Amino acid sequence: MESGSSPARKIILVAEPTRESAGALEYAISHVVLENDELILLHIENPNSWRNTFSFLKKSSFPSTSKFLEEHIHNNEGTDIDFLEVMKQVCELAQPKIRIRVENIPMDTNKDKGNAILGACNILGGDLIIIGQKRSLSTALLGYKRSGSSGMKGIDTAEYLIENSKCTCVGVQKKGQNAGYLLNSKTHKNFWLLA
Repeated sequence: MESGSSPARKIILVAEPTRESAGALEYAISHVVLENDELILLHIENPNSWRNTFSFLKKSSFPSTSKFLEEHIHNNEGTDIDFLEVMKQVCELAQPKIRIRVENIPMDTNKDKGNAILGACNILGGDLIIIGQKRSLSTALLGYKRSGSSGMKGIDTAEYLIENSKCTCVGVQKKGQNAGYLLNSKTHKNFWLLA
């Protein structure tokens, strides 16, 4: 390790085929991940959900990757593309010097998604969790509904991870093309970061 450089971190991005996850990826690449970090794209595979394509990345605002994405979309129209592979390629184009790992873990039928993510993050030894967050205006203003001992009922996955992870967890909501990000963590709620 070079003198003056920060120690390598394991940053876990909860990867989903959604716009929220794409926004979280953009935030991670542009504001969080450093050269010697490892970015782990973690997907918890739910056997009950339908498989999605990578259409959520069609309007990505990564300047260096937009041409790549347009070509990739044009060449693979109508096919079921592995969104994790596309996300990995976006990371490699935007930050060619970082280490990127993909972890696709099947969800245990006895666990809910939040607990499955926490279990995987503990095994992987993550230093930071980043998750895309979709929040309604009422949720943002009034807060989320705490459920006590009944698990995640009434709490979105991002809020559950923020409250229960051993490491820092950041919920990311992208606001428009150039408007920035609304960030939530255990210590900062509704923190606005300009793009």
